[in-house]
Amino acid sequence: MAKTSSRFFLLLMSAMLLAACKPHVPAQIAQGPAPASVSLPTPATVAGNASSNLAYFDNSGRNDVDSGGARRIEISTPKGKFSVWTKRVGNNPRIKVLILHGGPGVTHEAYEAFDSYFPGAGIEYYYYDQLGSFYSDQPHDASLWDTDRFVDEVEQVRAALKLDKDNFYLYGHSWGGILAIEYALKHQDHLKGLVISNMMSSIPAYNEYARSTLMPQLDPKVLAEIQGFEARHDTTNPRYDQLLMQNFYTQHLLRRPQEQWPEPVLRAFSHLNREVYVPMQGPSELGASGKLEHWDRSKDLAKITVPTLVIGARYDTMDPEHMRWMSTQLPHARYLYCANGSHLALYDDQKTYVEGLIGFLKDVDAGRF
Repeated sequence: MAKTSSRFFLLLMSAMLLAACKPHVPAQIAQGPAPASVSLPTPATVAGNASSNLAYFDNSGRNDVDSGGARRIEISTPKGKFSVWTKRVGNNPRIKVLILHGGPGVTHEAYEAFDSYFPGAGIEYYYYDQLGSFYSDQPHDASLWDTDRFVDEVEQVRAALKLDKDNFYLYGHSWGGILAIEYALKHQDHLKGLVISNMMSSIPAYNEYARSTLMPQLDPKVLAEIQGFEARHDTTNPRYDQLLMQNFYTQHLLRRPQEQWPEPVLRAFSHLNREVYVPMQGPSELGASGKLEHWDRSKDLAKITVPTLVIGARYDTMDPEHMRWMSTQLPHARYLYCANGSHLALYDDQKTYVEGLIGFLKDVDAGRF
């Protein structure tokens, strides 16, 4: 891989700061009913839905038809006004999912696998690039890379899209999970449901998991070389990127050889903005050392009372046991465990991940949760 491309892989996703596999709801933590059985749509069922439920494809009254659902939303910040990019897919007055990407500073592109499943399930969803990400404005002002400011941005986007407690589901993956937790703590009165995907509620706990569990799995010589680059502040060195990709990322970010990573993931990481990622996350996914280093909301989880799905995976950079524990602290939560997945379980444990996610959305909508 070329030097430039490999650097983008280094700065992947934050705490990114994206047995056979099956939804996992242990009896001792099942605070909501087990998910109803959900079958992934086949081409035949998608075609049937399209012909029998044209309402999903009805764009009447929409002002985003000419752009295929895409629009830019103006947001106000302490440093002036900027615009962020969003794109709507589908029409469902009861289920509207706003997707918060990881990073910080990656893009919505890493989640394009949803295009293969959400339309067939009749789910309306919104891609969204946060300020600083590729499709949105990218100001060069480090003071804007602040968690509270991002929360305010999400609220402005929600209001512009006219999402509310009768239909608004907030999905956050990795860094997006941090943002989703913070948003829920401040604005849960607007939420119908919440999804925290592959994100722990504590960065100190994440760093401890990296030190105690993930680092010992690396060859000691490889780990020493990685830590040497970090100690010398030489983390843009291509060798540093190569070591992480070959020995860590293909084991814990997406469990496939690098050359087999899905095209949307490659595209998303090629667009990563390191001006946002590095100050907040640090130089790699092997722990966090940026502004988020001391972030911890574990003691506040009980304040989030909306229906919540927590997703964890066996090979994740995040501790799956901690994420299971999170589901016991949230008053109205379910845990989805991807036994063959990693940080991007949406890809390497896709069937389990998508079935569990769609099942949650449908259960909340039907009042079964």
